[in-house]
Amino acid sequence: MPTDGGPVSALTMVGVLTLATLIPAAVLACTCFVRFVVVLGFVRTGLATPAAPPNQVLVGLALFMTIFVSAPVATEMYERAGKPYLAGQMDEAAAFEAASPPLRRFLLERTREEDLSLFYEVARAERPTTADDVPLRIAIPAFIVSELRTAFEIGLAVLLPFLVIDLAIASILTALGMVMVPPQVVALPVKLLVFLAIDGWRLVVESLLRGAI
Repeated sequence: MPTDGGPVSALTMVGVLTLATLIPAAVLACTCFVRFVVVLGFVRTGLATPAAPPNQVLVGLALFMTIFVSAPVATEMYERAGKPYLAGQMDEAAAFEAASPPLRRFLLERTREEDLSLFYEVARAERPTTADDVPLRIAIPAFIVSELRTAFEIGLAVLLPFLVIDLAIASILTALGMVMVPPQVVALPVKLLVFLAIDGWRLVVESLLRGAI
C-alpha cells in the first residue's frame, strides 16, 4: 500500500535527476567553453589534420581553459551563495538570488548589445534600466549567441592564413606542371612547419585567454 506523498516524492526525485543531467550543459552555456572549443576546432580544420589532435584533447584543453577563466566568478558565487546555503543560512531561492549578480556581470561583459536587444524584442519584455535588471533567461542565450559570433570571427582569422598557404602551394605546383600532385600533400607539412615556427598553439591559447578574461 503506497504511503502518503509517495507519488509526489517520486515525481520530485525524477525532476531533481532531470535537472541534474542538465547542469553540465547549463554550466558550459554560462562560460567561454563554446568559444574555446569552436576556435580550437577551426585550428584543426585549418591544419587539415582531422584526427590530430583528437577531440578528447581539444575538449579537455577547452575545459581547463574554461575553468581557468571562470574560477574567479565561481569563487565569488560560492562565497556569496554556496557557502551560506551549505551552512543552512540560506534557502534555495535566496542562494540563487545571491549567486546571480556575479554570473550576470560575467555574462553581460561578454555579450553584444545587439544580441541582448534581440531577445528583449522577441520576448517583448521591458528594457532594463541597469545591468542588474537583466534576467538570466535573457542574458544566457544572448551570451551564447555572442560567443558563437566571436568564435567564428576568430576562426575566420585563423583559417585565412592557412587558405593563403593552400592557394600558394596549388599555384606553385601548377606553375611547375605538377598538376597530378594533390596540393594537400605538399601543403600539410608546410602549414605544420609554419604553425610550429610561430608557436601557433601558444598564440591561439594566449589570444583566447586574453580575449575571455
